[in-house]
Amino acid sequence: MLKYVLRRFCSAVLSLFIIVTVMFCLLRMMPLEGYLGPNVDKMSPEVIAAKLAAKGLDKPVHVQLAKFYKDLLLHGDLGRSWIFLENVPVVDIIEPKIGVSLKMGGISMLVALTIGMPLGIAMARSKGKWPDKLGTGFIIFIQAAPSAVYFLFIQMYFTGLFKLPMLYDSEKPVTWILPIVCLALPSIASYGMWMRRYMVDQMNQDYVKLAKAKGVPERKIMTSHIFRNAVVPMVQTIPGSLLLTIMGSLYVESIFSVPGMGGLLINVIQRQDNTMVQALVLIFASLGIIGLFLGDLMMVIVDPRISLNRGEASR
Repeated sequence: MLKYVLRRFCSAVLSLFIIVTVMFCLLRMMPLEGYLGPNVDKMSPEVIAAKLAAKGLDKPVHVQLAKFYKDLLLHGDLGRSWIFLENVPVVDIIEPKIGVSLKMGGISMLVALTIGMPLGIAMARSKGKWPDKLGTGFIIFIQAAPSAVYFLFIQMYFTGLFKLPMLYDSEKPVTWILPIVCLALPSIASYGMWMRRYMVDQMNQDYVKLAKAKGVPERKIMTSHIFRNAVVPMVQTIPGSLLLTIMGSLYVESIFSVPGMGGLLINVIQRQDNTMVQALVLIFASLGIIGLFLGDLMMVIVDPRISLNRGEASR
């Protein structure tokens, strides 16, 4: 187990290093507006050279990259914003927004798990009946329709129907309802769909037929056998989706004016603040890799039959 964890950790670190390095080099190939502002065309060559030297951008890329990793690993320094908020540390900008995304994303994932997994279980138990058809219709709509369509529909009509505020206000919890609903809907549909699929697959296995032939109560078969085995492959995806949802949806945070990480990423891309983009890509990439890593570990915890002592996981 420890050997597998160390191997996966090293693989995750290498993947993150490659992503960040490639992104760092690509951003250094972008126009100077991303570092000096939109008025760079009006600056003289001397002023441009002085500003680049002051920000350390006049050095070769490999020297800049080494300094970036040194500051990051030794001091937790992600650099400074030069466009979004001039000469302000990136960490100071991101820190308050992480709290907002943690709150909104955490609640939405709790709602999604609380509704999505029971939905899938109910659909599997009533396969072919009206609860299954109703749930399938909901899942097809959420998966097929562009999310922007029903997000805007919720914002436009639910505000009037349920007398809910349209825009987010940190001091008024009632304004959190619509963003949380929008964030939770795709995850509810996804959890419901996969929970149903895995449970239906298990219901057709020979061990379930044998348990029924032995007279084992259906409730016990459903909870002790079918659900227990069906939840194993789902567990692997939960940490990744949880971490990414916690960081916020780009579109949801934009339309509801939620001051979280998602809206910040769109803002800094539009403003061409390359240092901020660089830091946010690092954070989102780290979350994705951590999610995959935790998913594998959770599978082992849920199902001890999975062995990680060999080169590949086996059951």
